[in-house]
Amino acid sequence: MLPVANAIGNQRHLQAVRNGLISILPLTIVGSFFTILLNLPIPSYSEWIAPYLPALDVPFRFTVGLMSLYAAFTIGSYLGSSYKLDKTTSGFLAMLATLLMVMPMNLAEGIDTAGNAVAAGRYLPISALGSQGLFGAIVAALISVEIFHFTKVRKLEIKMPDGVPPVVGESFAALLPTLFVVLVFWIPRHFFGFDLNGLLTIAISPLKGFLTGNNLIGGVVTQFVICVFWALGIHGHAVLGPIIRPFWDQAILENSELFQNGMNAFDLPNLFTEQFYQWYAQMGGTGATLALVVLFLFSKSKYLKQLGRLSILPGIFNINEPIIFGTPIVMNPLLAIPFILVPIVNTILVYIVTILGWVPKMMVKPPFSIPAPLGALITSNWNWVACVMVFVCFFVSLGIYYPFFKAFEKIQVEQEKQTEAAEKEKIMTMDQTVVSE
Repeated sequence: MLPVANAIGNQRHLQAVRNGLISILPLTIVGSFFTILLNLPIPSYSEWIAPYLPALDVPFRFTVGLMSLYAAFTIGSYLGSSYKLDKTTSGFLAMLATLLMVMPMNLAEGIDTAGNAVAAGRYLPISALGSQGLFGAIVAALISVEIFHFTKVRKLEIKMPDGVPPVVGESFAALLPTLFVVLVFWIPRHFFGFDLNGLLTIAISPLKGFLTGNNLIGGVVTQFVICVFWALGIHGHAVLGPIIRPFWDQAILENSELFQNGMNAFDLPNLFTEQFYQWYAQMGGTGATLALVVLFLFSKSKYLKQLGRLSILPGIFNINEPIIFGTPIVMNPLLAIPFILVPIVNTILVYIVTILGWVPKMMVKPPFSIPAPLGALITSNWNWVACVMVFVCFFVSLGIYYPFFKAFEKIQVEQEKQTEAAEKEKIMTMDQTVVSE
């Protein structure tokens, strides 16, 4: 499976999408903090900030609300860099293509959210550059950079004479690619009404619903595949990230925008967001290994106990490479079983509780390193049941890991005894040799 996994993980277009979306993570996190700031469950606080809501909402709109535009630039830059093209030009062309797909709106005079008069004119709807335009932005970025690459390979560029500053030369070299990008995206959208975003929305809606909606099978399959890859020694998120991360990002952005616009957290459309897995199914990292780390702390094996001490602090902050490779869980049939099973059981458990209406859906994207109880509390609009469910999942994880841990511990203790016996025998032999000499 390794060649296939490497081929997927190293494919230039998928790699550009993955790296580009990861690059805009600071914007998503900062925008999510403003969502949290505007929705603290304190009545007096809500009354106090009420007059300032339009102004406080601006950072969210210009971070999460324009996510597609930022994603287009970063994805275009990474893809252009893989072709050894100018990164800045590649990013700008991707942004240009994304903007050309947005149809301006003709508005009569009115009033904006701050109460100021708005003159009649043409305006770009910001909603088209948010979560709903993410897949269109990805496609636009890939196509525009491919156009740039094509013109470079075919030498369709305006060359300036020697002695011209490089910046000027690069600007003129980008003239023809820019013209081609404008024509390719402007004519179909504005003359023939071809809506690429709308087409992509229809095309991916079944897959989006399967992976990030309320489909339990999709949630279970996602967890199973990621954990199996890790158990085989292959970075599951690195392999599947280019494929599934756009769906995860669009899902949490959509939830965030709808929540910010007044929708109840229980009614949000996307259940299986990345945050759902982080705080419920995978406490401590992939495989929900925090429970295993705690078991290691009380192990009879000296090695496992020491490994538990080394892994507990990273595990609390959802970093589990020490436990995965130190135990190891990789290529370990005994521990691979609960490693794969635990996240699936947690997923099913929290799915049932969410469908019953006891726990709201996730609507913000804080850093993944926040400890699970606090992360669940923040992302569920401060719902205490969500925090309780983290502990329920943790104890369920402990129960599933325990018999496998005891079997593995028994093997490890026996190996340590054999090693100690061999060391003692070696020392005794050396002592006898010294005495005889």
